[in-house]
Amino acid sequence: MPMPSKAPDAEDAKKGIFQYAKAWGATLLATLITAQHMRPFQTLPMLFPPILLFSSYLNVQGFQKDAAGLTSAWSMCYFLLASRRKTPIMKRFGTRGVVRGATLGLCAVNAVAGGWAYWRGTREEEGKDK
Repeated sequence: MPMPSKAPDAEDAKKGIFQYAKAWGATLLATLITAQHMRPFQTLPMLFPPILLFSSYLNVQGFQKDAAGLTSAWSMCYFLLASRRKTPIMKRFGTRGVVRGATLGLCAVNAVAGGWAYWRGTREEEGKDK
């Protein structure tokens, strides 16, 4: 394994964190949705994790713009679906409430960041020489 030429600085660490969050945002969201709705099993919310996992697969395969659009759209759909449920104020601070809050927060972040990436992203043509 080659040694790095310089010590990592704060900018490299920050870039690494953002790259990590970008790559695993949809997978983390699918995990949180599954944790909330697996037991008792709820059919409608459990339609979202396979689609979000597929968008992670698209991202890994090199279709970043398409994966960003898919993640953004389905995150916003889940956000709208989940925000319709009303919970009492005391249940918001338990374990389920914290998981639900984290899920809705991650949905919002994925929707905005994915929409931005889809809007500003470019698709590389496979057959063209540069």
